[in-house]
Parts: sequence; structure tokens; C-alpha cells
Amino acid sequence: MTMEAGEGLPSSTPDTADLGAHLRAAREAAGHSLAGMAVLTHFSKSYLGLVETGRRPATPDVVERYEQVLGVPIGTPHDPVRRTHEWLIGNPPATRCLRADRRIGVGQIRTLEARVVELRHLDDTVGSRTLLPVIRAELDQAEHLARTASYTDTSGKRLYTVIGELAQLAGWVASDAGHYPDAQRLYLSGVTAAETAGDRALGAQLLSSLAYQITNIGKRDDALLIARSAVTGAPHASPLVRALLLERLAWAAARLRDTDTTRRALDAVNDAYDQHSDGAAEPEWVYWLNRAEIDVMAARCLIELGTPAAAEPLLTRALGAYNHDHAREVALYQTWLAEGHARAGDLDAACAVLRRIDTTAIDAGSTRLHRRIAAVDRLIDRRAQKKSANRTRRPTE
Repeated sequence: MTMEAGEGLPSSTPDTADLGAHLRAAREAAGHSLAGMAVLTHFSKSYLGLVETGRRPATPDVVERYEQVLGVPIGTPHDPVRRTHEWLIGNPPATRCLRADRRIGVGQIRTLEARVVELRHLDDTVGSRTLLPVIRAELDQAEHLARTASYTDTSGKRLYTVIGELAQLAGWVASDAGHYPDAQRLYLSGVTAAETAGDRALGAQLLSSLAYQITNIGKRDDALLIARSAVTGAPHASPLVRALLLERLAWAAARLRDTDTTRRALDAVNDAYDQHSDGAAEPEWVYWLNRAEIDVMAARCLIELGTPAAAEPLLTRALGAYNHDHAREVALYQTWLAEGHARAGDLDAACAVLRRIDTTAIDAGSTRLHRRIAAVDRLIDRRAQKKSANRTRRPTE
């Protein structure tokens, strides 16, 4: 299914001034002064004044805090499909919205950018239980700077890019820990930051990350729509970014058993990856995407589409080349190898793969991993019971 701009939705999103005016009207209707609202929401009075007059963007955290204090719904809905449509048809905000009060310089921005890279790579080896509060603290500090500091338009865009990247990373780690509503809020908040920064590729990355979560635990039709929109809305993405967006589209389609869309998306993944060259400019957040990762996703899709035998060589090759310091990812990919064996009827091989997973080396906070192990365990049990029943059944005379 393709999506036309504005289909079934208003022709445009509320602009910054309109949403700020809604916040002000709701505050005044409740009888709160601006100073009183600052105390209740823990934002500064000057910052809220800029938001209410449209001179600063009304970010999701501000809107949510107003809603909590006033007890009324305001402004942008939290529906991810609606938000995806808004992102797809919207325009970047005016750069005048990027200015605030206390000046920060290029050096501080560079420090923040380096910290994001450090945290992102820590996610390869540090569990979600340990890492999530650290990332959330960094995100809170970056958002505080955006509200209270002053900076040039160029530095402001870089600062909001940091916020968007931290929101994506926090959402990913929160999702791994099983905090799905928090992850969704983080992803959507990050989309707003990416829009403020004018970073279309980052916005698409955030939405496709959300689509991946919804594919696994939510409404799969919605997930496919969001994943498709992320690809459509970033037509000038670099090769690796496009490959990543297409991978998540393929996975969403596979979970719906949409074979044609899945295979077209996987072919497009390979085409995009083949266009990548070592000297090409790519955002740092796509550093991990390589041929082994692409093979793993292709194998997962093949298992979902009912061809597990074709998945086994892809998974075996990818695991053989994988960095085993990344214990959680190795374990996750082993669960897919075990599932492939089980669905192909080789239960002994499936059990042997599961036994090789060393969960003691992995943070217990990875709900994603433990859900996968439990799901494959149940699959093996069901297949074993069915096999046993078939053996004991006697043919009729």
C-alpha cells in the first residue's frame, strides 16, 4: 500500500505559534500564571514564554508536562501513524526558533557529539539496565541546554541533532529493556528534534526504529505504514541509511507475510548496500550495518515467510564472522538460527543452538533477548509434542 501526502489527515500540522497559543490558552483557562506554570512543570518562566509565543518549538516533553499539570489533552496527538504523516508532509521549522539565552560554543557542541558516539558504541557491549539511565541523563542535559542556552543557528542545528540521536539511542535501549511506551515517546520526541535540526535522515531513522518496535509488539499494519513512510520521506538518504530503512521495511512486511513487498525490499537493501563505498559520507549512527547484519535480517525474513532452510546458511555465515564481544546480539542471532532449525524440523539442532547461548554474560535487563529465548523454547516444545503424537498414533484398519 502506498501513502499519498495528507491522505485521511489535515493538510498541514499545527505550526509552532498555534501550538504555543494552545498551551497558553489551556494554562490561562486553568487559572495559572506563567510563573506558576514554570514551578509546576519545572521549566523556566522565560523558556515557557518563548514557547507560548511561538518563538521556540513546543516539544513533546513540554506539551506532555502541560497535559499532566492541567489534566487536559493539548496539541499534537501521540498516535505514531498520525505523527509519521505529519513528518512526511511537514516543513522544517524556521531557524529563528533555535535561539535561547546563555551562549554555548562550538567546543561544547563537539563534546556533546563525541559523547553520543561513545554511548552508541557502549550499547554494543553494555546492557540496557546499566546504559539506559546514563543515556536518559545525557538527553535531559542536552534538552536543558537547548532550552536555556543561546547559540548560532549552525550550532543550534547541531545541538538538536545531538538531542535527536540521543532520543533514538534512548528509545532503542528502552525498547530492549521492554519499556515500550517510554521508547515510543522517546522516538517521537526525537523526530521533533530532528525536524528542528533539519535532519531528514535522522527523522527517518527514528521513525523506522519505532516501526521496528511496533512490528514486534504492536499493530503490524501500522508498523508497515510507518516503515514505508520512513523510506519514502528520506529520498536523498545515503546508501547505508537507505539500506537500514529498507531492512526495517522488509521486516515489517515479512511479519505480515507480505512476500512480494519483503523480497522487493530485501533486493533494494542489497542494491543500496552495493552503492556504498568506504569514502562515502555516512552518519555515524549507521556504523554497525554491514553484510553480516544484512544477512541476518534477510534470514529472519525468510524464516517468517516459511523458508527456514534458506535462512540457515545466511545465519551460520553471519555468526561465524560476528564480533563475539557483542554478546547480546550474538545471542539474539543464535535464537533465530535455533528457530530456523526448529521450523525446518531439526529439533536436536535447535536445542543445541539454544544451549550454546550464555545468558550469564548478558545484562538481565534485555527483555528482547529473554522474550526471544522463551518464544523459541515454546516453539521447540510444540514441535516436539506434535512429533511425539505422530509417532504414537496408529493407522486405522
